[in-house]
Amino acid sequence: MRIPEETVERIRQASDILEVINDFVSLKKRGTNYIACCPFHNEKSPSFNVNPSRQIYKCFGCGKAGDAVRFVMDIENIGYGEALRYLAKKYGVEIEEQEQTPEEFLRQNERESLLIVLNFAKTFFQELLTDTDEGKSIGLSYFRERGFTNPTIEAFELGYSLDAWDALLQEGQRRGYSLDLLEKAGLILTKEREGGGNRKTFDRFRGRVMFPIHNVSGRVIAFGARILKVDKNQPKYLNSPETAAYHKSQVLYGIFQAKQTIRQEDVCYLTEGYTDVISLHQAGIKNVVASSGTSLTTEQIRLISRFTPNVTILYDGDAAGIKAALRGLDMVLEEGLNLRLLLLPDGEDPDSYVHKVGAEAFKTYIKQHSQDFIDFKANHWLAEAGDNPLKRAEGISDVCASITKIPDLLKRQTLSQRVAQVFHVSEQSVISEINRLLRKQQEQQHKDLERQQRNAGNRQQSSSNTSNSPSQPSLDDINALLDGFSIEDTPETEIENAALSAPNIPQETRQLVRTPLSYQEEECIRLLMNYGARELEPGITVCQYILSELHEIDFQTTPFNLILTLFREAYNRGDILTTNDFLDRQSIDDTLIQQQAINLTTPRYEISSGWEKHEIFVPSEEEISILADSAYRNILRIKKMLAEQRMASLQQLLRESGNQTPEEADQLLTEFMHFKRIDMHISNLLGTVISA
Repeated sequence: MRIPEETVERIRQASDILEVINDFVSLKKRGTNYIACCPFHNEKSPSFNVNPSRQIYKCFGCGKAGDAVRFVMDIENIGYGEALRYLAKKYGVEIEEQEQTPEEFLRQNERESLLIVLNFAKTFFQELLTDTDEGKSIGLSYFRERGFTNPTIEAFELGYSLDAWDALLQEGQRRGYSLDLLEKAGLILTKEREGGGNRKTFDRFRGRVMFPIHNVSGRVIAFGARILKVDKNQPKYLNSPETAAYHKSQVLYGIFQAKQTIRQEDVCYLTEGYTDVISLHQAGIKNVVASSGTSLTTEQIRLISRFTPNVTILYDGDAAGIKAALRGLDMVLEEGLNLRLLLLPDGEDPDSYVHKVGAEAFKTYIKQHSQDFIDFKANHWLAEAGDNPLKRAEGISDVCASITKIPDLLKRQTLSQRVAQVFHVSEQSVISEINRLLRKQQEQQHKDLERQQRNAGNRQQSSSNTSNSPSQPSLDDINALLDGFSIEDTPETEIENAALSAPNIPQETRQLVRTPLSYQEEECIRLLMNYGARELEPGITVCQYILSELHEIDFQTTPFNLILTLFREAYNRGDILTTNDFLDRQSIDDTLIQQQAINLTTPRYEISSGWEKHEIFVPSEEEISILADSAYRNILRIKKMLAEQRMASLQQLLRESGNQTPEEADQLLTEFMHFKRIDMHISNLLGTVISA
């Protein structure tokens, strides 16, 4: 389905990139921009930069960049149209929906299709809960027994699946959803009948209360389901299988409902079960999530770190709860988060305890009884060790092992003092133990690296005895592309980029090959994009000056030459392009231009405001004299490098003097000396002592 251009423009104008990104990442103001740890790759120091004035983002770590629409596409792994619909819903922009044809539906990518059918299932289960006798008498009664109110049921979109073999299957087919799509979404199962014959297809969830699992943006991506009748042949809880939309190790139950409060309270409470989250949320403790019945994973911890660096784990007080807390402890520390742990009274879980004592008493209990990981582990070991000195030493080593997981050196040093106090040992002995464990880890990492290198060498030797895989480029593939090219008529960058466009080369290796000239071309485009309309003197803009000086010169780096051509075409029409003319482009080719525009207009660093307090003033590039000098020297460097490039070509031809007549050789030498004089003249203007 195509969204009209005027609607797209209304969505873009309504969208605020700070609000959009804040739904997924906690941003902190720095100067005129905002920063955060990038949600697209793992990092400890923030390199993700958001520019609210230009409505763009840029990560200086992984290179991701774009506008609000691109961010939603990347973070949710959805297409352009679906990202626009997400923003339209967020900002109340009405889209005139048109009935999709079967062909249009098939053109959507698999993940988008799964999200649509999962949303249908969620609504279907909700209607069964509230609109059917079975749903009300069984499902709704169960939620009422748990104390869940209507607002809570609506907030978590709880539902019920009928105790029938194919209720959802029949409704899904009536709505036009294929069996294949319903099965890929994990909603139905297909099995062979005993003794052969036709296959049997039926609903995965039958006679269960339904807990939809949402992603960060609130889309339903899976379901958890609890059976209410006693049936030894059925598991008590049943979850959706892994799909293209759902990877359980990357999801936290309740994160959509909790993210704003996590950000406001600057702490996330981590539990184990669905009802723990729902009961605490209803009691007013809304910054709570659950690991969805799985062991805590690194991806889940990183998801929390988008919103807060502080985690408090709430687990049952029994042996299983202690074991679970200890298992996740080191993983949280390794990701650089601040950790506290709370064990509830024996026999209690967060759900039962908050109902027993109430919200305020529960909050008070958290404040009084939560412990940092050192106290938690120390109490566990001291209770187990008693008077046994060997057990006590084992406990100290175990706590020190957890400290080695912390990436921050200053934190490790501070915590070593705390361990010494708790165990009544010298701080030096603790530091020595931490250093011993760190050396041991480094030795193990070194051994693992050597083993990987040996294995890689063995695989390479093995592969050399077989033909090249179609997905891997061979030297012959690249050399074939170079046949017919010569130095004198083909720039180095063009040759290398032609080689990199070989169909057998994996996408991730197709990166722009940089030459010294390409950096000067990039700088020229940066000046055009940032200052093209600025006047260097009355009536002479940066754009006019640069384009006149580069008359009949084309750039050798493809994306930069494309942008230069766009500036020339616009200038010939009487226009000067601005950054926004590049940021709003959305076709496949234009996306590359958009990425370059963001790269060239987003500064990585800002001058601290504290410098002005000390009367330290740094000249700004926006000052006309500095801007004029930058443009002047950039053009000189481009012309100098072009001269050097031509000289290198002429030298190569002169070495092959046997292929030319004396007259031709003299002509080549005369041309070489001409470019040599140009090179030396530009070197003098630039103040270069030695010319290349």
